[in-house]
Amino acid sequence: MIFGHAAFTDVKTVAVMLNDSGSKLLTADLIFINVGNKTVIPDIEGLNDVDYLTSTTILDLDKVPGNLLVIGGNYIGLEFGQMFRRFGSKVTIIEKSGRLLSREDEDISTEVRKILELEDIDIQTGSEVIKLKRSKKGKVIATIKNAGNEKKARFSHVLVAVGRAPNTAALGLDKTGVKLDNKGFVKVNTKLETNVKGIYALGDVKGGPAFTHIAYNDYTIVYRNLIEKTKYTTNDRPIPYCMYTDPQLGRVGISEDDAKAQKLDYLVAHLPMARVARAVEVGDKRGFMKAIIDRKTRKILGAAILGEEGGEIMSVLQMAMEGGITADRMRYCVFAHPSYSESLNNLFMQIEDQ
Repeated sequence: MIFGHAAFTDVKTVAVMLNDSGSKLLTADLIFINVGNKTVIPDIEGLNDVDYLTSTTILDLDKVPGNLLVIGGNYIGLEFGQMFRRFGSKVTIIEKSGRLLSREDEDISTEVRKILELEDIDIQTGSEVIKLKRSKKGKVIATIKNAGNEKKARFSHVLVAVGRAPNTAALGLDKTGVKLDNKGFVKVNTKLETNVKGIYALGDVKGGPAFTHIAYNDYTIVYRNLIEKTKYTTNDRPIPYCMYTDPQLGRVGISEDDAKAQKLDYLVAHLPMARVARAVEVGDKRGFMKAIIDRKTRKILGAAILGEEGGEIMSVLQMAMEGGITADRMRYCVFAHPSYSESLNNLFMQIEDQ
């Protein structure tokens, strides 16, 4: 374990500028790049003058912001926005696109917005922060543009949450011949090896889903292939993920928008959490369950669970998808009562109505 900044000087040679001064030169036949991502800093006039926060630096605060501006209405922005609203901050979320969570189906986006607005979070979609300025009294004055109109508002803190970019710029990869895509992510094959033999890339730096569990699965694929001589690949692995707002959003497989784009013959099962017995019992009926089913084979293609313990319910459906269990079989499975999973019976009952 060496603490310092590493950069390639040759194909299989890395120079490390040590944190405690000095440098060290390392060579190896096998090199694994796993340097992760960093916050994308948008080109906003005055941003660098207002001591903006990122998903990392916001955790260093020792006082609750009085009035927090969140730039970005996707997973990170929504999680932190709701968190600090519950801490007592007044929160405004500005999202450039027409709705929150643009990668999710519109019904999920709409429901999440409704839930957050019930907590008095000010959500402005189709809007853009075009200028920031620090006032003489220390407040941040933001100029916000919407539909051609501009208005100004004052905030105590600004959180930038518009996306993530790979930490590849300072690695010296040009000295290795390792190829990057147009966004700076390392290109890899299905066994996570770059175009240069013996150099691998794992986790967020290779692009694709930026999740801890995917990075760990990358490691297991590379380890088993190199050490145990197996032939695992990233082909067809499930991509489950959760957004940890309250309630959670658990997602796996394709969305309804994906199914439309792929022109699949599919069915949709939809069940409001208000019709889930366990949700009624615990007093939290926000959200819904949703599944995408292949009309012919009845296999489950994807699921979205917006609700209390959404990630855990999603995991049940992921295992069904892994095992090829059909929606019809799930409809008649015996689940323990009263559990959230029990209502998967009711969820798949809904496809009979189509």
